[in-house]
Amino acid sequence: MFKVIQRSVGPASLSLLTFRVYAAPKKDSPPKNPVKVDELSLYSVPEGQSKYVDEPRSQLEESISQLRHYCEPYTTWCQETYSQTKPKMQSLVQWGLDSYEYLQNAPPGFFPRLGVIGFAGLVGLLLARGSKIKKLVYPPGFMGLAASLYYPQQAISFAQVSGERLYDWGLRGYIVMEDLWKENFQKAGNVKNSPGNK
Repeated sequence: MFKVIQRSVGPASLSLLTFRVYAAPKKDSPPKNPVKVDELSLYSVPEGQSKYVDEPRSQLEESISQLRHYCEPYTTWCQETYSQTKPKMQSLVQWGLDSYEYLQNAPPGFFPRLGVIGFAGLVGLLLARGSKIKKLVYPPGFMGLAASLYYPQQAISFAQVSGERLYDWGLRGYIVMEDLWKENFQKAGNVKNSPGNK
């Protein structure tokens, strides 16, 4: 015996009631063999006669495809450049925001000191007339000297770090010059002193 649950259709108050209906197969019908799902016509697979055919491209689609292939190296370069510069720009923006916050809540006496340091840079620029090397050296030197008067601790640490870097750069330059000297001038000396040239 099969159990079938059916919802009845009726007034709104009775619409959610469920009734059980018991149904039994007819006793005079012979038992049928069950049909498999694959045998139903609804699920039959057609023979392999269908074939996928590409639609021909229009002139517009072809032009867009060529444009995309032409622009692809440039777009990848732009994406790489953006991914490389994004962190730097974010740190620069953060530095600007921090500087703005610091200037809004500056310690007392900061702006007069900043004015004296800037004035020292202008004096250095005025004294450096005529020479490009002086224009590169005098303004930062005068500004550094004025800043070291107001901030001696930071000036000492900056001088130590800068001195170490200058020493390191000088040592590297000396090694490079020594290698070049050995390569060029010792080879020339060996050619002059070779037994075939005497």
